[in-house]
Amino acid sequence: MSSLTVTDEQVSATPAKVIQPAWVRVMHWINALAMILMILSGWQIYNASPLFGFSFPRDYTLGGWLGGGLLWHFAAMWLLMINGLAYLVTGFATGRFRKKLLPITPSGVLHDVRAALTFKLGHDDLTVYNYVQRVLYAGIILVGVLIVLSGLGMWKPVQLHWLVTLFGDYPTARYVHFFCMAAICAFLVIHVLLALLVPKSLRAMIIGR
Repeated sequence: MSSLTVTDEQVSATPAKVIQPAWVRVMHWINALAMILMILSGWQIYNASPLFGFSFPRDYTLGGWLGGGLLWHFAAMWLLMINGLAYLVTGFATGRFRKKLLPITPSGVLHDVRAALTFKLGHDDLTVYNYVQRVLYAGIILVGVLIVLSGLGMWKPVQLHWLVTLFGDYPTARYVHFFCMAAICAFLVIHVLLALLVPKSLRAMIIGR
């Protein structure tokens, strides 16, 4: 009887499995802050010279005017670039990207998309990403690289003319930058909705377990 009691105490004392390590959590929230700042200030910059026949509501922009928007945008840019680069280097060096995001197969993606659309996609083991998550996370990394490159080309079109040439020309770089921003906004909406549907994933990104 006493041995059973000891066993129960040992089980209860066993720490919960770490799902999100500290470095992932810290960099995740820094990236989230930097992205929000860049999106809101980017909308302010866009309003000064719209690409399409609409402008973003002033209440949802940051900076107050073009100059202020640029200052916020550049400040957040350095935060996102430094933190994002550290995240990429650490993710590759630790093997996290390989373990979490690979493999990605068409059949696996189609299976999990169908399961998601019918609300049958399981989330029992948060340490394993399903194919929908793998595609979203791998895709947003590529979009992040693309939006940084197009943004740098727009910022320094003379010094970094080869970047502008990579996109064709300056106007095309603006369109690429805009559509990457739209993709990031769509990702954020889906990401937040998934976190609300699976609250334990949000808890893991806050406390790690």
